[in-house]
Amino acid sequence: MTTIKTYNAISTIGLDYLKQHDYEINTNDNPKGILLRSQNLHNEEIAASVRAVVRAGAGFNNIPVDDLSKRGVVVFNTPGGNANAVKELTLASLILAARPVIGAIGFANETRGGDVSLRTEVSKGGYRGTELAGKTLGVIGLGNVGSKVANTALALDMDVIGYDPGLNANTAWRIDRHILHAKNVQEVLQKADYITVHIPLTDKNKFFIDSDSIALMKPTAALLNFSRNGIVNDLAAKAALDNDKLRVYITDFADEALFDHPKVIITPHIGGSTVEAEDTSALMAARQLDEYLTTGNIINSVNYPDIDEPFTTKYRVGIIHENVPNMISQISKFFGDNDINIEQLSNRAVGAYAYTLVAINNFSDAQQEYVKTALDEIPHVILTRRYVNENY
Repeated sequence: MTTIKTYNAISTIGLDYLKQHDYEINTNDNPKGILLRSQNLHNEEIAASVRAVVRAGAGFNNIPVDDLSKRGVVVFNTPGGNANAVKELTLASLILAARPVIGAIGFANETRGGDVSLRTEVSKGGYRGTELAGKTLGVIGLGNVGSKVANTALALDMDVIGYDPGLNANTAWRIDRHILHAKNVQEVLQKADYITVHIPLTDKNKFFIDSDSIALMKPTAALLNFSRNGIVNDLAAKAALDNDKLRVYITDFADEALFDHPKVIITPHIGGSTVEAEDTSALMAARQLDEYLTTGNIINSVNYPDIDEPFTTKYRVGIIHENVPNMISQISKFFGDNDINIEQLSNRAVGAYAYTLVAINNFSDAQQEYVKTALDEIPHVILTRRYVNENY
């Protein structure tokens, strides 16, 4: 039986899926896969037996991706699994940015005696807000979450302008035709009354919203960060709030610099914390892990290219290697030199790494044993795995 290690109380729906597919959960020290949510793996020893790490959620900055990539460990996430949950919290925060609901609730709770509405009538002016209808929402990042936020904001009668540096046909298909596509991020920052950011945290995107970005915004603008801690420079946001260059900042990521600030609302990283989102993400994670370990298909990897091909032959060999010239010809020659007929060969590359999946029917025991180690001796090959189609 294949063993999987799990962290962070992964939803039982994901664990049940793995158990139904003959996986053992946390029973020995040699797991083939790790399934987690927010556990920080950067300071943990990851067993040499591990072939895949799957994060039940979109972010993966809690996983040492670079180190695992060098080892041939595939890292997955579950994009879209919690998209609706994050969308709903973002929309709730838009309302909190428009109406001083939290302060009004506190005022009402502190008022004692008689009719609260009558007693607070004199002070109601202090809790007058604005409506979202007719205001412009700027959405930076139009992926699974951003596209949902943008489309739903239209139903609130907002004008929506969006920008995504990675805009492609799939993204465009998700976005309502009434959403204005900005030519650059500066256009969004200058035009929007409300700005929400939904992009992944990478080295390139660190402090994507900084003091220069905020300087382009309207001083009456509201800034929302339900993406990742580090996308917004919190110190720059605080300085803008202190100098009346920004009206309000709402974030799902606690930063000590923001605590007790009257113009800041902090939620404790609960964007994806719904029963439905946790179940959806856990099931996606379990299925992706099972698919890779049993068929070699890679779906939603963050460090290697995706290949998702029907497993129609008796065997497969998955080869993770560096993205350098002449690899395909070397791999093909290896199989030919060893009288192994290739039924199909799929190859994809992304960045420094590539993945080749070789489909085989006639594959003797001796050939399989030889391939296990001999392929790894080809320069730039990182890891080789064999897969058997039990349904063939």
